[in-house]
Amino acid sequence: MEITKHQCFNAKKIKVSSLSAALLFIVTSFSAGALINSDIENSSKVDKLSKTRVEYYQKDNITNQVPYFDNRFRLDANLDEITLIFYRKSGSKPIILIRPDGSKIRVNEFDHEKVQWFDDSTFDMIKIKNPMPGPWQAVGDILPNSQILVVSDIKIAVDPLPEIAFSGETLKVEGRLFNGDDAIVSPHFKNVVKLDINFYSTNNSAYENFGADAIKVTSFRDDGHGLDEYANDNIFTGEFILDFAPGEWQPVYLVKLPMATRELRQTTILLQKTPVEVSVVKSAESDKPHQLVLTIDPSYVDPDSLVFQGKFTFPDRQVEPFSIMESNGESRATTITNTEPGIYRINVSAFGKTITGREFRLVVPEFTFNVEAVNNMMAIDGVAANSEEMSAVIATTADLLVKAEEENELVLLEQQQVQAEKEQETMLLIVAGNVFIIIIALVLFFALGRKKSKTK
Repeated sequence: MEITKHQCFNAKKIKVSSLSAALLFIVTSFSAGALINSDIENSSKVDKLSKTRVEYYQKDNITNQVPYFDNRFRLDANLDEITLIFYRKSGSKPIILIRPDGSKIRVNEFDHEKVQWFDDSTFDMIKIKNPMPGPWQAVGDILPNSQILVVSDIKIAVDPLPEIAFSGETLKVEGRLFNGDDAIVSPHFKNVVKLDINFYSTNNSAYENFGADAIKVTSFRDDGHGLDEYANDNIFTGEFILDFAPGEWQPVYLVKLPMATRELRQTTILLQKTPVEVSVVKSAESDKPHQLVLTIDPSYVDPDSLVFQGKFTFPDRQVEPFSIMESNGESRATTITNTEPGIYRINVSAFGKTITGREFRLVVPEFTFNVEAVNNMMAIDGVAANSEEMSAVIATTADLLVKAEEENELVLLEQQQVQAEKEQETMLLIVAGNVFIIIIALVLFFALGRKKSKTK
């Protein structure tokens, strides 16, 4: 990583009564011979400082309470720019800086042309251009038992990525932060810095990742979680899950401070395809299991070293774990219970060694297959019918169904005709009956009329 180095400088180290300051100086631009001194009254013993660190000590008869009037430091007249980082109690108010002339710089009260201020819940980071020479003072809930760091060249050192890496693999990479040639050992510095890694495609058209976007893989951590072994040991651990397209990639490590960013570009790596291929032989009979086959590509791995662990997810969402222990050869097989028609899912993790002897672990892409339902399975003379016989049976059944439908239509038509004829006969009978009644009524009418006329 190319980071501009500043010239070394001298400072002074003295023991300070009742002071446990947490103060980090990042000197970004200064001339040779610039001095940063602790300014303590009535101090006669002066020792030469390390160029990157000065420790503060307490006397046995002084408590952890930090007297604000002891938290002083001196800035030389030749400084062009300085960045200060003050670690304080979580959730406390931002500190106040007091210049040599007694004037104050506060988080919401400063000259924006000369000062930049970044305040977090646990620290303040302040950049000052052409700071006033002389003794300065910091007032606030500054953390006890800490250090002053004078940083001129922040850089990250990480292990190179392996020459052979696979898509789907998980890698563990450790990194350390350095100030010049000295490791930064302040446990509070992890709250200020953020370490990320991004992968950039080289846009080589010969590989699958041609034209792929940049991918942020992970952030380093020093909290004892994940693959990080110990919290606050100043070893930052990155857990890389390479679940992206194989091809040529450029790894770039980023060191991010609130007011600065540094990067380290490592050698381009060639991410290989997953060396395990999944296939399934489906059972033709509902009462027999399917067969899972794992085929190993020996180009970059030792096939005999591979073991597998995974799970089957059945159509009804039930899950069954499985494992395939060490064996010889370039393939492994196991059975899958044939529970019912539907979608089956297979998730597999592989553990083994590369041809160079490096242990690796990776996740094989999920594999799915579909089992279709088969209705009306038929048998002839106790033997399952083959596909041609089944086709013939299906065709014959279809013809029979068509004929039956036609016959049903004829029967229905005849029934409709008979019904129509019956209805017609009924209507005729009704009409005839009505006509007969009318005739009878007329005959009676005329007969009664004649009888009346004779009586008169």
